Amino acid sequence: MAFYSDEDEQTQGYLFKIVLIGDSAVGKSNLLARFARDEFYRNSKSTIGVEFQTQKMELDGKEVKAQIWDTAGQERFKAVTSAYYRGAVGALVVYDISRRQTFDSIGRWLNELHTHSDMNVVTILVGNKTDLKDAREVSTDEGKALAEAHGLFFMETSALDNSNVKAAFETVVKEIYEIISRKVFYSRGVRKDEKSLGSGRAVILEEEANETASRSIIYRCCSTG
Repeated sequence: MAFYSDEDEQTQGYLFKIVLIGDSAVGKSNLLARFARDEFYRNSKSTIGVEFQTQKMELDGKEVKAQIWDTAGQERFKAVTSAYYRGAVGALVVYDISRRQTFDSIGRWLNELHTHSDMNVVTILVGNKTDLKDAREVSTDEGKALAEAHGLFFMETSALDNSNVKAAFETVVKEIYEIISRKVFYSRGVRKDEKSLGSGRAVILEEEANETASRSIIYRCCSTG
């Protein structure tokens, strides 16, 4: 869910709920630890249930808080974590490039995400553990192709060496912010133009129509090359 954190429009802020999903041991917790605290745990234990961290960013002079939820990947916790998809406006779907089975599970995770949240959730497919070059089982091209097929952003990361971790999270946060900002802009335009309706003058919001038409392509695949 995204909402204003301050009633003053000049200092309004946003809070975005973002979920980390994917199979167990793909590195979700370490991605979050690296992004939020610049930490990495070589012997980290599997997440039990759900944990979250809040990270602040500033965009266009406004404070943006990303409340990032780390969901357990184990199947036995599925019933517990499903409720936490509700209200999410962003998601990182993570697989381990050195374990093909985690890549093969992406379709199931996307189905679960769409079942329990809004279909317009900003989503990035993340191939983690690029430091394991010699053990790679999923190629970069395969990751890009899957992302393109589902209309997702794409990036490969390494929580160990901090490669693209910040970029992956910021890609999602910035895209959510752009969408919300456009909605706020158009809603203000509607309120301003309501006065002209009484005079019988038609008000056509072409920009808003264009925004609706572009939703199907807004989650374009991207990569770092």
